[in-house]
Amino acid sequence: MHSRTFAALATCALLAAGPAGAQKLYKYTDPATGKTVYTERLPIEAAGKANEQLNRQGSVVRREAAAPTADEFAAREAERKRRLDEEAAAREEKRKNQALLNTYASEKDIDEARARALQANDEAIKDAERKLADAQKRQKQLAGEAEFYQRKPMPSQLKLDIQNNQVELRTHGELLDAKRKDTVAINAKYDEDKRRYVELMKGGAVATAAPSPAKK
Repeated sequence: MHSRTFAALATCALLAAGPAGAQKLYKYTDPATGKTVYTERLPIEAAGKANEQLNRQGSVVRREAAAPTADEFAAREAERKRRLDEEAAAREEKRKNQALLNTYASEKDIDEARARALQANDEAIKDAERKLADAQKRQKQLAGEAEFYQRKPMPSQLKLDIQNNQVELRTHGELLDAKRKDTVAINAKYDEDKRRYVELMKGGAVATAAPSPAKK
């Protein structure tokens, strides 16, 4: 009965609207009273509210959802950004995995690459140690020369040599510290590469990787 009564009311409203309004009838809930309203034109107070458009038989032919509130809009934007971030992270992960497979053909390749990287870093450490030792030796020489001028003006060139030596000591010392830390970082990198490689191969990664680059 309710559906037949509703259809009858909607049809009467359409007929009463005359030819100009015979094609449209809107149904919405009055925000002030909470009552259902049928009308040919949506009033200003119904703007942005949920409504339905009916045909001659009183059937819904179109629905308009209510405009989102500020909080709803913010939540949708946050969700959209989260999805975009997840998609970007997934693409980056896929790129990194493919690059790993393109770089290494076996676990042995990873071990050999680690050994080369550690060897190059060890050589850099030894070079920094030599340069630091030379700078420290030069520092002692300059200190001896400076003692001669404790009671008289020091030559400007000697002052400049001492300043330059201090810069060298700091520079080589910092480089040596960095290279020693690189040893830990290199091992961590290749540990992670090997872990991911094994995981990808166990997971049945497609073997479309390019051949491993020739060893030098």
